[in-house]
Amino acid sequence: MTVRLAVFDCDGTLVDGQASICEAMDIAFSQTGLPAPDHHDVRRIVGLSLPQAIRMLAPDADQALQVAAVDAYKRAYRTSRLEGRLEEPLFSGIAELIDQLQSAGWMLAVATGKSDRGLLSCLASHGIKDRFISLQTADRHPSKPHPAMLQAALADALAEPENTVMIGDTTFDMDMAIAANVRPIGVDWGYHTTQELTAAGAIAVATSPVHLGDLLK
Repeated sequence: MTVRLAVFDCDGTLVDGQASICEAMDIAFSQTGLPAPDHHDVRRIVGLSLPQAIRMLAPDADQALQVAAVDAYKRAYRTSRLEGRLEEPLFSGIAELIDQLQSAGWMLAVATGKSDRGLLSCLASHGIKDRFISLQTADRHPSKPHPAMLQAALADALAEPENTVMIGDTTFDMDMAIAANVRPIGVDWGYHTTQELTAAGAIAVATSPVHLGDLLK
């Protein structure tokens, strides 16, 4: 039987975590004495592993400051979660899309720049953690666009690249898909534009979860 695998990015694709990400980044940069990053720039790097994101936001800082900012971000994000202030709502229509895809026989996975703890907490809070056969994070792999996360998801699902799609909102997701020889599909409700996603190789860009479901029929 052919295994069809749909791999989702998390932030900007499944959930809208930009407010909490920007807040934690503001705190991290303030605590380490770095100039506050522009929130537009922060949204642009969502999806990368945290160390790589910090390097891009503070390229002139020395390595010690960059490492300190990474640690400060982790603390700020965890504190927000523990205090119940973390905002990571599912995008409207995503829960229904997950039901639809599973009913149609798709296996589902996640490949994200989040940490293991962050991803598990996020998915569990929405009651969807057990819907995914494979959860791949930056804790165990190089940052996107390296294909390692997708290769691990393929192995977990026993799926072939030609029967797999990578669904994401950034060019990092599209580049990763192409590196792993899977089909890249963009979504337009995240952090990079439709034009950028298409230029990066997206075979289609969904305008809503309903449209995405239609693309996968």
